[in-house]
Amino acid sequence: MEIVLAALVAAGVAGGVVLLTRRTSHAPSAVTAQTVVEAPSAGDSTPPRSAPSYDDADSELRARRDEIARLEERLRAQEQTLELHAQELEERTRTLDDRQRNLDVRVTELKETRREQLRELERVAGLSVSQAKQLLLTELEEELRHESARLVRQVEEETKREADRRARNILAAVMQRVASGHAVETTVSVVQLASDELKGRIIGREGRNIRALETLTGIDFIIDDTPGAVLLSGFDGVRREIARQTLEKLLQDGRVHPARIEEAYHQAKSEIDQHIVEVGEQAVFEANVGSLHPELTKLLGRLRYRTSYGQNVLHHSIECARLAAMLADELGASPRTAARAALLHDIGKAVSHEQEGPHAIVGGQLARRYKETEAVAHAMEAHHNEVEPQTIEAVIVQIVDSLSGARPGARGESLEHYVKRLHELEEIAGRHAGVEKVYAMHAGREIRVIVKPEDVDDDEAALLSHKIARQVEQEIEFPGQIKVTVIRESRATDFAR
Repeated sequence: MEIVLAALVAAGVAGGVVLLTRRTSHAPSAVTAQTVVEAPSAGDSTPPRSAPSYDDADSELRARRDEIARLEERLRAQEQTLELHAQELEERTRTLDDRQRNLDVRVTELKETRREQLRELERVAGLSVSQAKQLLLTELEEELRHESARLVRQVEEETKREADRRARNILAAVMQRVASGHAVETTVSVVQLASDELKGRIIGREGRNIRALETLTGIDFIIDDTPGAVLLSGFDGVRREIARQTLEKLLQDGRVHPARIEEAYHQAKSEIDQHIVEVGEQAVFEANVGSLHPELTKLLGRLRYRTSYGQNVLHHSIECARLAAMLADELGASPRTAARAALLHDIGKAVSHEQEGPHAIVGGQLARRYKETEAVAHAMEAHHNEVEPQTIEAVIVQIVDSLSGARPGARGESLEHYVKRLHELEEIAGRHAGVEKVYAMHAGREIRVIVKPEDVDDDEAALLSHKIARQVEQEIEFPGQIKVTVIRESRATDFAR
């Protein structure tokens, strides 16, 4: 900056000197020329002009010098200002450098202090940095586990409340519109006798009458010490009913011999066949599903003499059809399709002793054979998950099948199967760590699990009930639902002396 100012001053001085030199060198000649030129001629009457004076040139020169002086003064002032600014910048630069050096020193001191603190913490805690990190991660994992258990419990409770509310609304609207009696039947029919003397006539000479009866009907006639009764035992309800009516006709007629037995058997069989058709038609009418193929109607009537866990299959099918129609109406599905599928879902049981395969698959094949729609056949096949349900009507048939079978008194189970299921439930719950005792209650509808309070906390108890419920769903097939309750009890005991 100083060099620039000096150059400007030098340029201004040089310009003024050059101008002054030029004017000085040209002044005499100009005066002479002016004198010569302006000399009056003899005939010129114009008066001569006066020549310029040296005072004007001096005045202009002085003016120029004053201007140069002012310019130099201004330049010197600017130069001083720039010098002050440069000094301020240098001072600021030195200040910033000092601050940077101080900051570097402080950062170094802080790092050293942090290292000393870490060493002191390691010495006091007896843990290295890696061990402390592992401990922190473990505590964080435990905290997250408790938080996840709390969230799972909260979500389950909210979901259960919402699902229960909606399910109650729907099922209440459906169930209040259906009323069904409890029907419990067995595989044994009883024929009452007017006197025990008739037992001998039924047996016949050397047992020929009872052998003829058992050969024609395929049913066991049990004649024992039971007073005034003959027991008819067989798993085919139609045959058992034919045998019952055959024996009653023989007892009414009073003649019991092989020829009369065969005649009474064919007469009873013809009546039962007609009665089966009438029962099937009545079932179709009660279920309000329109018309069915005559063969399906006949097979449906045969279910009148078939039981499942002590529940009459025809009554169960009619009840399912009514529930399915109302449930489909509540859910916006097709009531007609749901009702037809529910009425026919166990039709395969009527021929299960004649055809191989699950009764759901056999029923679906029969439905297709007799021109039922694919939606009906699919819902029939899927009601025990032999095929994956693809329609809402198929799910409805599953629901109503469980509802009809799970209501109190609808079905009976053998003692062996009942005890086996209770044992399986207790075994599934008892395989988990921390479980002290397991009790299956309410006919296997509830499992109460008592855990050790020192091994299982509240959050783990919530997760344990969830795990047990999911394992029961995967390993055991059951109608309805099973409640899993985990009990964690904490006791504090002291003695006053």
